[in-house]
Amino acid sequence: MAEPRTAPRMQQYYAKRAAIYEQVYDKPERQHELEWLRRRMPEVLRGRTVLEVACGTGYWTQFIAREAAKVYACDINDAVLEIAREKPIPPARASFFKADAITLEGAPGGCDAAFAGFWWSHVKKSDLARFVANLSQKLVPGAVVAILDNRYAEGSSTAISRRDAEGNTYQVRHLPNGEEYEVLKNFPTPEELAEAVRGVAREAQVETVTYYWLMTFTLK
Repeated sequence: MAEPRTAPRMQQYYAKRAAIYEQVYDKPERQHELEWLRRRMPEVLRGRTVLEVACGTGYWTQFIAREAAKVYACDINDAVLEIAREKPIPPARASFFKADAITLEGAPGGCDAAFAGFWWSHVKKSDLARFVANLSQKLVPGAVVAILDNRYAEGSSTAISRRDAEGNTYQVRHLPNGEEYEVLKNFPTPEELAEAVRGVAREAQVETVTYYWLMTFTLK
């Protein structure tokens, strides 16, 4: 059995932050773009059976499930899954289960769409090819994939604390109790995103706004 590659320290951080995780969507300057994304994501995935990777507290699941045929949403953290399962989503529209987001071991196959919100930035550059390959193997040819994540915005984003030899960047995050965690957080360019999926994508489109980027593509 392959070892999950999700960093234990980062798992611990998100487990402890579960109860306040969705406060990240309260930033006033981001509301216009978030409103657009809350409309856009259900449109992109309408009518499809979606594998959602690293679903967290189910924030995006609740919007996608309105239009999708079914959402199979996974995360490695029990703490966030407990919150996700409390969302007012009909069980017929979404189900939540535990799975590592890189290996995707135990995730259902045969879905014709996938979504990953704010997960790509937490994948080491050396693990991206593995993640993309594992995800594509879970989907049918022609599946639609949507990846959503942050752009770095001075004055709104947490400052980058360091960069490692591979080029991965990190932020120092603080919990309300004062605990400090270093979290991997990459900010890829549109060119880097397109290159990362070139081997599996029939076509890829990257849209950028001030605070977010959205990449959509269809599998070969």
